[in-house]
Amino acid sequence: MRLDKYLKVSRIIKRRTLAKEQIEKGNVLLNGKVAKASSEVSVNDLITLSKINKSYKVLLILPNATEEKAKSMYEEI
Repeated sequence: MRLDKYLKVSRIIKRRTLAKEQIEKGNVLLNGKVAKASSEVSVNDLITLSKINKSYKVLLILPNATEEKAKSMYEEI
């Protein structure tokens, strides 16, 4: 799944366009490297939002998720 879509579906970032903007500004790291919106996310990847200083470990990838399932898609580190 694309990084921008994962951030939206998991509800880490509320809108996909906002996720894409943050990625393009370099505020999102995937496994410690600056990512592109089209970067593929896999289970056990580490997503870091440098602007708010938070990191998330990808536990599950779902194409659509309810609010409850969205919280189970990642673990905050």
